[in-house]
Amino acid sequence: MTDRILPTEEAGDLLDLATEIGDRELAPRAAEYEARREFPRELIRTLGRAGLLGLPYPEEVGGGGQPYEVYLQVLEILASRWLVAAEAVSVHTLSCYPVASSGSEQLRKLLPDMLGGELLGAYCLSEPQGGSDAASLTTKAVRDGDAYVVDGTKAWITHAHDADFFNVFARTGGPGAGGISCLLVDANTPGIVPQAPERTMGLHASPISQIAFDGVRVPADRLVGDEGTGFGIALRALDSGRLGIAACAVGLAQAALDYAAGYAREREQFGSPIIEFQGLGFMLADMATQVSAARALTLSAARLRDHGRPYSVEAAKAKLFATDVAMKVTTDAVQVLGGYGYVADHPVERYMREAKVLQIVEGTNQIQRMVVARSLAKG
Repeated sequence: MTDRILPTEEAGDLLDLATEIGDRELAPRAAEYEARREFPRELIRTLGRAGLLGLPYPEEVGGGGQPYEVYLQVLEILASRWLVAAEAVSVHTLSCYPVASSGSEQLRKLLPDMLGGELLGAYCLSEPQGGSDAASLTTKAVRDGDAYVVDGTKAWITHAHDADFFNVFARTGGPGAGGISCLLVDANTPGIVPQAPERTMGLHASPISQIAFDGVRVPADRLVGDEGTGFGIALRALDSGRLGIAACAVGLAQAALDYAAGYAREREQFGSPIIEFQGLGFMLADMATQVSAARALTLSAARLRDHGRPYSVEAAKAKLFATDVAMKVTTDAVQVLGGYGYVADHPVERYMREAKVLQIVEGTNQIQRMVVARSLAKG
């Protein structure tokens, strides 16, 4: 894109690599996997082996040592080819955060395989009765000798059937945020039972499910951080995760814009390409402006993170704005194509269905507005 300014030559090479893999491996397979509702596990492994799953983590633990600004632009490129792949990278990057930031020396030894993509992660925070109110979670982890015994149900879990490890946030103490801890749990531990996949509107190749934990024994040395620190770990991870979802939204919106503009240049009515009609030309101009604004807001928040500055509120703004833009731009792309936009022969109807979920995950956009409003109230 013409509005990209890259900090290093290496960053440009990474974006070129993401573009090459996206064009060669992801985009050609999207419709096929979506139709089969099959998660592209091997393609995600390919991204890992190319070094694209651990970009924002330090090189000494197997990461790419890249600033978040660069990682998000890679994520955007992947999302513009196939949102499922970009969402998988974003969720996995989120799932590596607890161990990378708060894990013991023993747990951090797992990071090279996690960041290399050999081990795929999932993030188990939400529950059936407490999506946005995460501090009220009821899944329990009771200490029993040298282990914790976990009982409860988690909901809306991406990679529920495909992950190799779960970050499980469970109650080890009293009520409220201070009683929550984080455990790193192997997916093959007895008592973990992923439920049937939900019948979702979009992202058909990325099934989500509830997961039941029935007397799951987790070694005590799999505790991430100290008891009672889990909620803080979760919130810090979500700040970064919201930027990932914002980047996914920008990529999806860019894909919709590119397709709609290309269609409008080729489609003729009344003797002229329809892009020359002011009604459609101005709509496309607004779409392009919104995409650029969403990208700028997202990368601005990333630069704050990269420089160690507070960025939680800016991440909320970016997630809110970029995902609302994705919903608007994909809807307008359907409109540009008219009747053809409503059929599966063109990808814009899928883009529109996929955009909706981005306004919900990693904290609904109503939650993001609460975050911003509270920051204003504090002055």
